[in-house]
Amino acid sequence: MLLIDPVRMLPSLLLPLLGVLFVGGFSARSYGWATLGLVGTVVFAVVRWATFTYEIVGDRLETKRSLISRSIRTIPLERIRGVDVSTPPMHRLLGLAVLKIDTGASGGNEEAELDGVTLAEAERLKALLLRRAAQPESRVPAAAAPGPAHERPVERPIINVPRRWLLYGPLSGAYLFTPFALAGGAVGLAFQWGDELGFGRDAAWYVGQWLWDRPYLLLIFAVLLVLAMPVLGGLMYAVFNWNFVLKRRDGYLVAERGLINRRSVSLESARVRGYEIVDGLAERWAGVVRVWAIVTGLGDSETRGQLLPDVPRPVAVGVTGEAIGPYEAALRPHPPVARNRRLFRAVFPWAMTALVSAVAVWATDAMLWWILLVVSLLLAGAGVPLGLDRYASLGHGYDGVRMAVRSGSLRRSQAVIERRAVVGWRLRQTWFQRRAGVLTLIAGVGAGKGGYEAIDVSVAQGADFPAEVTPEWLAPFLRSAEEDSPPTD
Repeated sequence: MLLIDPVRMLPSLLLPLLGVLFVGGFSARSYGWATLGLVGTVVFAVVRWATFTYEIVGDRLETKRSLISRSIRTIPLERIRGVDVSTPPMHRLLGLAVLKIDTGASGGNEEAELDGVTLAEAERLKALLLRRAAQPESRVPAAAAPGPAHERPVERPIINVPRRWLLYGPLSGAYLFTPFALAGGAVGLAFQWGDELGFGRDAAWYVGQWLWDRPYLLLIFAVLLVLAMPVLGGLMYAVFNWNFVLKRRDGYLVAERGLINRRSVSLESARVRGYEIVDGLAERWAGVVRVWAIVTGLGDSETRGQLLPDVPRPVAVGVTGEAIGPYEAALRPHPPVARNRRLFRAVFPWAMTALVSAVAVWATDAMLWWILLVVSLLLAGAGVPLGLDRYASLGHGYDGVRMAVRSGSLRRSQAVIERRAVVGWRLRQTWFQRRAGVLTLIAGVGAGKGGYEAIDVSVAQGADFPAEVTPEWLAPFLRSAEEDSPPTD
């Protein structure tokens, strides 16, 4: 840690150190001050290492940091929702790991991080904390209490994602803009550090103006970036999802992935309330999906809750059925008026833009308005299949154990939620929905996003579906047809 902490702090110290050197004219004095700054980072690392301890006392974990004042953080073992073990590059070279404890607290205020424990200690603590093992009454430091060999958790693999499926990575779109991000970072570096790098900030502006005056070079550069999107995007995807493994370990779902930074995330099966299957337009054409778990009290669920990267849909259905539970019912379609609303939203804005552009072309005959007219007409035409696909993606259902809602087109998401996870219902209806006779039904869930929507269902579906999923809640407020019928002799 005396090596890792100073190296980790170097990016934030680079500008101040360069400023000291430039202001001092690269003299012996400026080198002395820069050296003093580097020595200060090492001293700071020594203090951080020497003043931090952790200890498992009975049914709680305590982390202590003491120098002038003492800070103690206590985490009850029963509140631990998951343990994340990662090995960044420098940690891996030194045989160390970072162990992060998730308690599900908002904002992560109650989380603890043990940075720099050995790999063996990280795995031992992970098994110990997740199993909530009872510790002796005496205050024995965790590092001095190794568990017996026969207490090693039993692992059962669910799926090892084949490396050839990493080729699906560019379809997700999440990593496709990597070339543009790198190019933008390089441009920002040139303008910010132009003087320090020796060619001056004015030179960076001159290069930008020179390229702007030659649009064909900008076009070639943009084409090269577009061609590089699947290559660099696929490489980034492979780095983050290398050797993705999902397994079950003593009541936990454990997902491991990563090439440079190997990461292991544990999700308690008892707190998993369902899963979310997501696919984009390109993924849908290829028949692949991604899967996230819906877990109570999980922080950073977009990253930590991932169960599967891009895999074929039948594989995802089989894995989720085995790991969490299958959904065995067809989705019910939404009323035809929902299709009209999808088409209107996808076509009308571009149609109005085309109308305004046509009027402007008739009045000015400017090339810019001609371009806008053609683009808006193309987008309005593309809105028809997009709207139809959005309608085809709408659906909801219930199989007696789990309910499901689905929506979206460019990013289609189907959430499958256990009935026991539903804690409430909400009916939302805008002015336009009231005129169309539809509404949005939201199932309140104490996990994941907190609520999952069935968009533009009919009024009858909005009343019948909650009564079907949670009949005992609504029974006191419903009357049978016999009670409504007039009495007879």
